[in-house]
Amino acid sequence: MRTATDVEDLLRIHAPQVLGALVRRYGHFDAAEDAVQEALLAAARQWSSAGVPDNPRGWLIKVAARRLTDALRADEARRAREERAAALSLRVSGADRAPREDDTLSLLFLCCHPDLTPPARIALTLRAVGGLTTAEIARAHLVPEATMAQRVSRAKQKLRGVRFGRPDNWESRLPAVLHTLYLIFNEGYTATSGASLQRRDLAAEAIRLTRAVHRLLPEDGEVAGLLALMLLTDARRDARTGPHGELVPLDEQDRSRWDRAAVEEGVALVTRALSRGCAGPYGLRAAIAAVHDEAPSAEATDWQEILGLYEVLVRRVPGPVERLNRAVALAMVDGPCAGLAELALLQPAPGHRLDAVRGHLLERAGAYEEARAAYETAAANTLSLPEQRYLRQRAARRAP
Repeated sequence: MRTATDVEDLLRIHAPQVLGALVRRYGHFDAAEDAVQEALLAAARQWSSAGVPDNPRGWLIKVAARRLTDALRADEARRAREERAAALSLRVSGADRAPREDDTLSLLFLCCHPDLTPPARIALTLRAVGGLTTAEIARAHLVPEATMAQRVSRAKQKLRGVRFGRPDNWESRLPAVLHTLYLIFNEGYTATSGASLQRRDLAAEAIRLTRAVHRLLPEDGEVAGLLALMLLTDARRDARTGPHGELVPLDEQDRSRWDRAAVEEGVALVTRALSRGCAGPYGLRAAIAAVHDEAPSAEATDWQEILGLYEVLVRRVPGPVERLNRAVALAMVDGPCAGLAELALLQPAPGHRLDAVRGHLLERAGAYEEARAAYETAAANTLSLPEQRYLRQRAARRAP
């Protein structure tokens, strides 16, 4: 008999496929999502004790379809749809057929609709495609459950009437899907606030969903690049914190604790993408991560190669994060003064990263008092407690 954890994992895998099947067949995204949640709850109760049915996906589709048609009939405000709801009564002969293989991707496109804001896309993706509850998403983002429920509800309301399926302009919409998954991963890998440096569930969910997209679009270089980037970055997760949850910077990490299987998979993905000449920004970021992960030690890191990759990336994506990282690479190749000169060209930005990097380079240059001030400023501008502690420790270490 399967354990409760086994059942939960199985439900999380099938949830987006079942929701995609219902929305494709019946429409009514918000009602279908509620019906799927009810079916998942029913399965969690029954399968742990009675066992998993031979066709779990078909079971979920049947139960969810019944709940959906019942809800449509019960809604007095939709009496005009009564005839349609009756016509949508469960077709037992076809309900347990496997959903179309691209239902998950279509659902991702729906959740990443351009009319939704990035926070709404993230919340709806985690809810509808990731199978997380509203409470789990709220905890991950450190907001009240009621606030997250309103965010999800507003997002679903905006999607009323939107046709389900891969949009005609799906290629132009794919970047929004990948960006949403990237944001989910980043929040999981380095939480923007709170007592923990990482939220591993979020990072793992982003990787799982990106794997699903990669299975559906195996020849897309940017999808492969994003998956490689996540794997190569997440491979370091166990070495990023000390025994008390303190932050351990990359150059001080115990590399024997890195997940070598994830590194090998990530390197293989990005190597294939680069060899086919189809690596975009995510592929370039993955290539940089691969150089770090393949180095046997921090001292053996090929910073010249990393700098060259950042030069290409900055030409493609001249954003502040990319230019900040390029400044670090430049400092590692040509010295801290070269990096500081590059930082001087950057515009001030919200957050703590710029001041943290400035403090690091000033410390390397021997300007300890200026470094201390930069570290203190950086610590005051982050809501992450582990990052605050780390930055203040750096400041205190060089205090007069």
